[in-house]
Amino acid sequence: MVMTLELDGPLVLAGAGKMGGALLAGWLTGGLDPSMVVVQDPSPSPETAELLRRHGIRCVASLAPLERSPAVILAAVKPQAMDTVFPPLAKMVGPDTLILSIAAGRPLASFEAYLAAPGPVIRAMPNTPAAIGRGITVCVGNAAAGDRHRAIAGQLLAAVGDVAWIGDEAQMDAVTAVSGSGPAYVFLLAEALTDAGVRQGLPPELAAELARATVAGAGELMRRSSDSAARLRENVTSPGGTTAAALGVLMREPGGLRDLLAEAVAAATKRGRELSG
Repeated sequence: MVMTLELDGPLVLAGAGKMGGALLAGWLTGGLDPSMVVVQDPSPSPETAELLRRHGIRCVASLAPLERSPAVILAAVKPQAMDTVFPPLAKMVGPDTLILSIAAGRPLASFEAYLAAPGPVIRAMPNTPAAIGRGITVCVGNAAAGDRHRAIAGQLLAAVGDVAWIGDEAQMDAVTAVSGSGPAYVFLLAEALTDAGVRQGLPPELAAELARATVAGAGELMRRSSDSAARLRENVTSPGGTTAAALGVLMREPGGLRDLLAEAVAAATKRGRELSG
């Protein structure tokens, strides 16, 4: 991705942890001018600190007022720290400053409440594969976020993977339950597949290698294919064969994998609503 952003002020990155650092690395790889970026973080990770040093990007524990209002403030701190970190930044907001948050569970209204006047706010939910540029981020904007703000947010977030949009913020808890928490479900699948292989007599190291390569390879195949997940599954399944025998267990009703995942996603969605108030 080549960065072609034209911003009329600094880009403030508040939080240079794993996700903030991944975004910054993606921007710089895409050719974003380092002089446009100001980072606020009292203790960036060693990898991010080296990235900052190499590109001469200013990083401070607490940001003093800037000469110009920021074009973008990207809030990438932990949700529980947001009420401490964001209010001082809100005082720097100009008439067209875009607030872009990747803090899980923090609704648009929680940022609007700190702004002296209505302004554009976009809430985004990335997932951990963003660390290798293969994530997916889902966004929703408030009423003040226009096409230009959406375009800026989309280009910034595309640095770490795909970007999708929703129109109803109420859907964000389900988004979080599917894609935000989803990598953990896939990792659990690899764990369970490893354990199952060991139970059938495979050495643990080989079972783990097979499970890891199978999950990773199947994911890459699905990414590259235009076929649906259902079609890809059918392509592997010969009638009366070994795969069909296994799927007969996984797809049984009730109590099969579909029911378990539906229950899991419902539980995560419910918890997300509780956390966001």
